[in-house]
Amino acid sequence: MKSSPDTLCVFALVCVFINAGCQSRSSSLASATDTDNGLDGVVPCTRYAPERIDIPPLTEYVPADQTHRPRINLYVSLLDPFGCQIKSPGIFHFELYEHVQRSAKPKGKRLAMWPAVDLTDPFTNNEYWLEHLRAYQFTLPLDQSNSSSHILQVTYFCPTGKLLMSEFTLRKTQ
Repeated sequence: MKSSPDTLCVFALVCVFINAGCQSRSSSLASATDTDNGLDGVVPCTRYAPERIDIPPLTEYVPADQTHRPRINLYVSLLDPFGCQIKSPGIFHFELYEHVQRSAKPKGKRLAMWPAVDLTDPFTNNEYWLEHLRAYQFTLPLDQSNSSSHILQVTYFCPTGKLLMSEFTLRKTQ
């Protein structure tokens, strides 16, 4: 049986179109999971990365007693895009400012800055995590202050490179 040149050309053209649309599955998965910051395989998880910081009203100033100096008990919740409290690795940074009453810019002079708390290690992360509150707890030692109210600023550095900030007005109770 003889094949005509037209049939041969059509067959070759069909083969070219079929092969042009095919791509190996492993190369398409690799390109979908690679990111600029070197974190492989985390792209699908970024939808669940922290998006906001919430400081619950449990956060309080604790005055000095016979065994402890004054301190701030701080609770921090990380919220994902759906508003759910989540646990996530990252680095926390805390600063305390005096609160200027009746001002357009209530954040006054910085009074304290604590060392950053690195929670990228799972063991360290678990030490600060309170499962029943779905929040992190930090105890920040404080020198005596004459102000009755302060502004506490929390900064969170996410492993995806995102920076989140929140402020909380902290009032001393008598």
